[in-house]
Amino acid sequence: MQPNENPNDGVLEAILSKYRNVAVIGLSSDPSRPSYGVAEYLKSHGYRIVPVNPNVAEVLGEKSYKSLLEMPVEIQRTIEIADIFRRSEDVLPIVEQAVKIKKSFDVLQVVWMQLGVVNEPTAKLAREAGLTVVMNRCMKQEHQRLSK
Repeated sequence: MQPNENPNDGVLEAILSKYRNVAVIGLSSDPSRPSYGVAEYLKSHGYRIVPVNPNVAEVLGEKSYKSLLEMPVEIQRTIEIADIFRRSEDVLPIVEQAVKIKKSFDVLQVVWMQLGVVNEPTAKLAREAGLTVVMNRCMKQEHQRLSK
């Protein structure tokens, strides 16, 4: 796969149908924020949402964690997608944590960077660890587009 190249629609469809446990990093408790709308949509479509935001205790009725590595191990070993709502320059430590979880449990499969989030050096690190990387795409929009 070339730098900045996302998986094709077939791979995206497989990701969205197979993996149902999503850590939403940067999930805001503010309903007007895109992260809230996307997480709410995913939850209403059968995905399990695990909020990751050090500034909130709970979002959408789910306990929020300060970081991926501060989640209890029993939750870390269930996460399949790390959906990132952070600025591109803030993605590296999140992906480093995702790689650690991948190496520990081999359940986490996808690092998904939302619209406007692109960090190729970090994506390369994730790919080298065996993770599928999606950048500059919205999980909600892709689910809607591919579910028709």
